[in-house]
Amino acid sequence: MLAGLVIGVSVMAQTPSSTPAPTATRVIGEVKAIEPAARQIIVRLDSGVLVTVNLNDSTQYKRMALGQTLLSTATDITLKDIGPGDRVWARWRPGADQTTVPSAQVVVMSKADVAKKQEEERAQWRRRGVSGIVAALNAQTKEITVSSRTLMGVAQSVIIPVTDKVMIRRYPPDSIPKYSEARPSKFEELKTGDQLRALGNKSADGTRMDAEEVVFGSFRIAGGTVTAIDAATNQIKINDLQTKKPLTIILKPESVIRRFPEGGMFGGMGPGGPNGAGGGAQGQAQGRPAQGQPPAGGRQTAAGGPQGGGPRPGGGGINLADLLERLPIISINELKVGDTVIMSSLQGSDPNQLTAISLVSGIEPLLAMMAQRQQGGGQAGRPQGVDLNSSFGGMFGGIGVP
Repeated sequence: MLAGLVIGVSVMAQTPSSTPAPTATRVIGEVKAIEPAARQIIVRLDSGVLVTVNLNDSTQYKRMALGQTLLSTATDITLKDIGPGDRVWARWRPGADQTTVPSAQVVVMSKADVAKKQEEERAQWRRRGVSGIVAALNAQTKEITVSSRTLMGVAQSVIIPVTDKVMIRRYPPDSIPKYSEARPSKFEELKTGDQLRALGNKSADGTRMDAEEVVFGSFRIAGGTVTAIDAATNQIKINDLQTKKPLTIILKPESVIRRFPEGGMFGGMGPGGPNGAGGGAQGQAQGRPAQGQPPAGGRQTAAGGPQGGGPRPGGGGINLADLLERLPIISINELKVGDTVIMSSLQGSDPNQLTAISLVSGIEPLLAMMAQRQQGGGQAGRPQGVDLNSSFGGMFGGIGVP
């Protein structure tokens, strides 16, 4: 998703520093439709807004190849060479009204090249990333302690020093978080309980990371039993697992719904088993990825899972959040009354209503196992007593990576 931004920065960077040019009005986004007769391209911005780019005979069309950073390497193309899904950067002369004046230049990166670039970036996060809950913050040393749990319930921690070289970004509140919409932030805005992902180089024992990038947000892990499903409005109602109070869960197009296998914990979902693919609540049955999610197969990983680059230190194998992201995608129509679900969610102004980022159904066997282990020995624990935030921290449903 950074492809368009890379194009924009590279083009502007070619202006000699001795004679800086005014910044041109520009639009960066994905081509949704092309209307040759009207000489228009409909572009969806990263914010989701649709804009119309007007064209004329003077408009220049350029294609930027994957890996290229200079406009001088771009090749000339025509409007016929642009298709839906391509990434475009359209610009105008300084001061031009983009709603009425045709674009002077349209720079394109093909849909296939964008997908390849995104997968390369996601692979970096899988190999060199960590995720979890912010367990502690050291203001004096500017160090973040990130905690997560393995499938076997083992708590693991990674310490991340924050230096001037670390890019910190935060997801805006009250929205389904997308990597492209994360905003610049700083150490002082972090707080314990935040969910976080970081990219960098881990120490040999895996307990520390020299991070290049940190992205975080304030989210809540909630769970409960489904009492009603309204597919028409994309809403479900649950009884909260811990408070026993009713909650309304809203499913957005970007929300991801997964199903825990009925066969039990390992049911083909353990290391080396099938992996889930990104997608939204709408159109999952058709296999279409939602905005901000990788294409089908985009999260296939080795045993270490999609985020952590191999088993974490401290034993116990795969991280729970990693395991959940490998479960199969389902649609709201496949949910049933009586299912037990957990979800990474956004808290809005109404405490009785949550927006789901990632939701997992059929979670009863996992909660029972965790409750039993939490009680110790062979005692049967109560799922209501499971600490959902500490157990499932970092469950972003793919959010946090390109």
